[in-house]
Amino acid sequence: MINLRQVKCFQAVVELGNFSRAAERLRTSQAGVSHAIHDLEALLGTRLFDRTTRRVELTEAGQIFAAGVLPGLAEIERAVESVRDLSDLRTGLVRIAAPPLLGATVLPRLLQEVGKVHPNLKLRIEDVGTDLIVPRVRNGLYEIGIGTFNADEEGIDRQHVLSDRLMVFIQMEHPFKSVEEVEWKSLHDQHVITLTRESNIRLLTEIGFETAGLPLRPHLEVHQIHTALSLVESGAGVAVLPTYAFAALNGRGVAARPLTNPALTRQVSIITARDRIPSPGTTAVRPLLKKILRQMVPEIL
Repeated sequence: MINLRQVKCFQAVVELGNFSRAAERLRTSQAGVSHAIHDLEALLGTRLFDRTTRRVELTEAGQIFAAGVLPGLAEIERAVESVRDLSDLRTGLVRIAAPPLLGATVLPRLLQEVGKVHPNLKLRIEDVGTDLIVPRVRNGLYEIGIGTFNADEEGIDRQHVLSDRLMVFIQMEHPFKSVEEVEWKSLHDQHVITLTRESNIRLLTEIGFETAGLPLRPHLEVHQIHTALSLVESGAGVAVLPTYAFAALNGRGVAARPLTNPALTRQVSIITARDRIPSPGTTAVRPLLKKILRQMVPEIL
């Protein structure tokens, strides 16, 4: 079988017209180049070069072989260089799926961090519902997903980042600010702002109220955590939200206290597809994402 070394020796002789100069380019001996060309001619069953005392010239068969093989060799070299660029993070694309709040708060910080450390690495970010993240990561549409996921999800590997706990978010002047923790039953006379039933957080909120023996009668229901925080800041009520809502506070006049009896917690994880080998870019981005999440979200147990 023809091998790559033989083709590269052929290329060097064609371009330089001389076996000794070809050997210098390839950092081998002239005899090594001659043997490679001889073996190549033997495999093809014909001479590729006419050798004179002054120059080495292609035969007709050599011209045909050169026309067919040298462009392919150039493609191989470009492919090798592209793979090396990818491995060295001189290029590459990492696609990340995250819930809207994390997409709006954590991922911009990640873009900045990656831009400093790996300026040629590109990120593509999509904020989607948590129910869409797992199938899209599993199917290879995204390399990384972040959020809270069911423990029995198949086909994904997860890396624990932090524990997320349900908390009550309040105005700075609210009486709850004077205590370290708030029991669920203390919400009985509050104007409670919740997320809508499309959110998994709403289900946990209902569990908290039911365990405390309270009926849940939301004063307001909203789709987005940003909206709930704005309503709290305006004095419309108190909001039951996860710890990672801290990432969206950004100077708002809002505080938070953990809810107890019961304490309801979830795991925030970074997920990747189990049956796919992570790209160099994915491997580089994951620890940066984990670091930023832990910086922006306090872990309250």
